[in-house]
Amino acid sequence: MRLLVVGKLNGQLSVAVKMAMNAGAKVSHVETTEQATNALRAGQGADLLMVDYTLDIAGMIAANEAERMRVPVVACGVDADPMRAAAAIKAGAKEFIPLPPDAELIAAVLAAVTDDDKPMVVRDPAMESVIKLADQVAPSEASILITGESGSGKEVMARYVHAKSRRAKAPFISVNCAAIPENLLESELFGHEKGAFTGALARRVGKFEEADGGTLLLDEISEMDVRLQAKLLRAIQEREIDRVGGSKPVKVNIRILATSNRDLAQAVKDGTFREDLLYRLNVVNLRLPPLRERPADVISLCEFFVKKYSAANGIPEKPISAEAKRRLIAHRWPGNVRELENAMHRAVLLSTGAEIEEFAIRLPDGQQMAPAPDAQVARGAQMAADAVSRAFVGSTVAEVEQKLIIDTLEHCLGNRTHAANILGISIRTLRNKLKEYSDAGVPVPPPQGGVGAAA
Repeated sequence: MRLLVVGKLNGQLSVAVKMAMNAGAKVSHVETTEQATNALRAGQGADLLMVDYTLDIAGMIAANEAERMRVPVVACGVDADPMRAAAAIKAGAKEFIPLPPDAELIAAVLAAVTDDDKPMVVRDPAMESVIKLADQVAPSEASILITGESGSGKEVMARYVHAKSRRAKAPFISVNCAAIPENLLESELFGHEKGAFTGALARRVGKFEEADGGTLLLDEISEMDVRLQAKLLRAIQEREIDRVGGSKPVKVNIRILATSNRDLAQAVKDGTFREDLLYRLNVVNLRLPPLRERPADVISLCEFFVKKYSAANGIPEKPISAEAKRRLIAHRWPGNVRELENAMHRAVLLSTGAEIEEFAIRLPDGQQMAPAPDAQVARGAQMAADAVSRAFVGSTVAEVEQKLIIDTLEHCLGNRTHAANILGISIRTLRNKLKEYSDAGVPVPPPQGGVGAAA
C-alpha cells in the first residue's frame, strides 16, 4: 500500500510514519496540501493520504476531486481537539488517528480504509485449476484477460497475478473503464498537458505513466469506446503513449491486465470491440467460475468474512451453525463473492446467539435464504431414478448412460450436485457429459437452483 503523508514530520507524526512502514506501507511525504495535489498530479500515486488535521483537508479534497484524483484521507493530530477532529471528518476524512499513535490502530485504519485485505480464498477444484494457471503465467510479461460474472473476484485475481509477478514491488494501478465518462477516460489513461482542454489547469500524468514499471489493470474494458480502443492498442503495441495536448510520445514500461464480465468475442462480432485489441489482451485467459460452480469455496469464504468483519466491528468471532452452512451452500449467489461478502457482514452484525444462525444471514432485500434441500428429497429422487433404470433393457451402454443421467437430472429438478451424488460420479464428470449431450443436440434439463445447479 502506498501512503502519502501530508504535514510537517515532527515528533509523533514521524513515529506514525514508522509504524505505517512496519505495517507494510510504502511511505512518501510532502508538507502542504498543495504539494500533495501536485504529487498526485505528477504521477506519485497513493492509495491513502494521512493528513495533519490542522491543514485545509476540505480544500485539498476539493482540488483533488476537481481533477478526478480520488484518494481516501485519514486525518491525524497531536493532543486532538474533539471539535477539530470532528471537523476533519466532516471535511471528508475517513478516519481520525490521535497522536501519539498506537501501532495496532495504525495497522487497522490502513487496512480498513484501503480495503487491501482481499486474499485468494480457494478450496474448490474449479478455482484451484484457475489458480494453477495464474501461478504459471504470472511471472511472464504476457497480457492477461480475466473474465467472469460480476462479483466473481476478477480484481482480486488481478492483484494476485501482480503479487506473483516480477513486478510485485512496483505499482499496481487499476482503472475502471465503466466508471469514468467517455470524454474523460483518455485523459485518465494517458494524461494531459496544461491547457489541453477546459479545466486542464496543469500537466497531469495518466494511469499509464503512474503504473510505469508495474502493472496496469483495465477493469471492465468492454465499456471502452471503440475510438479510444485504437489508441489503447497503439499504447500496448509500442509501449508509448501520447498525453492529450502533448507534442511528443512518452515511453512506458508496464504489464497490462484486463477484466470483462461480457463476451468480448461476441462484442467483436457486434462491432463494439476491436478484434486486434482482443488478440493483444487475450494472450492468456483466466476465466473465473461463478460461485455456484465452486461450492467448496463457499464456507471457506464465509469463515474468512466472519473473521474479517468481526475484527472490523469489534465483535467476538462466532462459528457458523450447521443449518446456516447448509443454506449458504444451497443458495445460488447470483451476485457471487461480492453478494456473499455483504451477506456475511450483515450476519456478523445481526447474529445474537453463540453461533451465526441461519436467520441472521439475509439477502439484500432483507429476506432470509430458503431452507436447504433435505435428505428426503434426495432419497425420493434416488428411488425414482432406480425405477427408471429398470426400463433400460435392450439399449446400448451409451444410451443407458445418457438416459440415466438425463432422467436422474430431471428428477432432481436440474440440481447437478444431487444428481451427481445419486449417480455416484463427480460433478465435473457430470458437467462434461451434459456438455457432450448438449453439443449433440440432446435437450438437457436447465438448472433450477441449489448448490452445484449450474452446468
